[in-house]
Amino acid sequence: MTRRGFLASSGAPALAQSGPRPNVLLLMADQFRYDCLGANGNQLVRTPNLDRLAAGGAAFSYCYVQSPVCVPSRISYFTGRYPHSHKNRVNYTPCDPREVLMQRWFQQAGYQTGSVGKLHLYPPTAEHARTTGYDRVLLDDGVGATDRYSDYVKWRNANDPMAGKVHYNSAAKDIPPGRNPFRLAIGSEFTPTAWVGRESRAMLREFAAAGRPFFMNVSFFKPHAPHTVPPPFDTMYDGVTIPLPPPADLARIRTLPEPVQRQILRGRPEYAMERERLQWIYRAYYGGVSQVDQEIGAILDELDRTGQAANTIIVFCTDHGDQLLEHGLQGKNVFFEHSVRLPLLARFPARVKPARYEQLVETVDVMPTLLELSGIEIPVNCQGRSMAPLITGRGGYQEKDAVFAENIIPEVITGGALDLPYVPGKGVGGIRHPDCKMVRTRRWKFNYYPGHGPELYDLQEDPGEIRNLMREPDPPAIAAELKQRLLDWMITADEADQIAPRWLV
Repeated sequence: MTRRGFLASSGAPALAQSGPRPNVLLLMADQFRYDCLGANGNQLVRTPNLDRLAAGGAAFSYCYVQSPVCVPSRISYFTGRYPHSHKNRVNYTPCDPREVLMQRWFQQAGYQTGSVGKLHLYPPTAEHARTTGYDRVLLDDGVGATDRYSDYVKWRNANDPMAGKVHYNSAAKDIPPGRNPFRLAIGSEFTPTAWVGRESRAMLREFAAAGRPFFMNVSFFKPHAPHTVPPPFDTMYDGVTIPLPPPADLARIRTLPEPVQRQILRGRPEYAMERERLQWIYRAYYGGVSQVDQEIGAILDELDRTGQAANTIIVFCTDHGDQLLEHGLQGKNVFFEHSVRLPLLARFPARVKPARYEQLVETVDVMPTLLELSGIEIPVNCQGRSMAPLITGRGGYQEKDAVFAENIIPEVITGGALDLPYVPGKGVGGIRHPDCKMVRTRRWKFNYYPGHGPELYDLQEDPGEIRNLMREPDPPAIAAELKQRLLDWMITADEADQIAPRWLV
């Protein structure tokens, strides 16, 4: 029996299906913070469509990514496995071909499968993406180096009168003082966000008319930096004063473990950014969030028009958050809450109970949840835990008391001035052991950097993660227990890979 056949025959049982199998619509954004959603308590940001989705389904308060960087996080979503297991640790690296991605399980179950927008697979081509289990692929990874493979760029070159302008960071030239300096030079209808929305609706209509269940991955690049945003979203938050993180000075940054320092200070550090500019970044970021929300609203409306909404599982999620200068860092790659905690919404009428769920969950839990809700067996090597028993109310869900994340800091970037290759015996960019791990319980967060000192934060007393208790003369005893939790997790996560379900003579 092949490995794939073995996994398919050895997984956890699926929910019994009393009717046709449901469609699955997976909506992803990139670098979208948990606290930038109206449904999550932000009274300034305008996200009416995502708020509507949250009101009609499960909204999770404590969902954590398994790596705060695009590719490892996305592969964890689509395999249900931790980064140290699937081994896709940094961007622009190929996934182990032995890993079976979520779309393949749906395809083998008879689903139509399609993807529109960002995938971040390597090689970054639609042809390669189809070999992973997609029937249809319209690709745009949102990064200049991959533009030659982008279906969006081809479309824009043929349709946009301003196609000569770079679509992701060409700010308009006629911006008066006191207005958003990040106004995009091209029109909203020609942006990647609008293109993903438009093409997704067309694919949705096609799949809905075909008479078979479908799995669709719709992936937006925004609100990822650069923070340029087109009209009218560039002025949507004019006059709105968005609370900014407290300034981070160099002395404070130097108290962090060296790998985190190097991440914050690499390239051109921005920790001392002028506050007015930072305010405009937040307004532009919020504008990007609202543009994504608008397109998601149009997709949800299209789903209603096809008559498929009642039998479609909808999930909204993101691959990680964005520090937005919290702790002095632009971007992500660290274990602070704004990088690793994310919004997660799930709607399935008549099956998922609309509620706010306060349990600790992980993004590796998304794949087994969707498989179980769709009546497809969960592969035996899946390391996530299906949330279906929790959100359907049928009982039997075993709540997690801890969640985990891991990352390589500084991130290995391929090409350019920040090219930081791994050198055996020397590490990355002078960091001998760049790999690091995180465990978070309801109250505590423990981050371990081999050879560089740990961090321990009491999230109940210090939600801003300012006071590293491991620098105290007498650190809390809980640190030893949390370090043991990390060790146990590292040892046990791969049991299904390394121990046969039955012994063969």
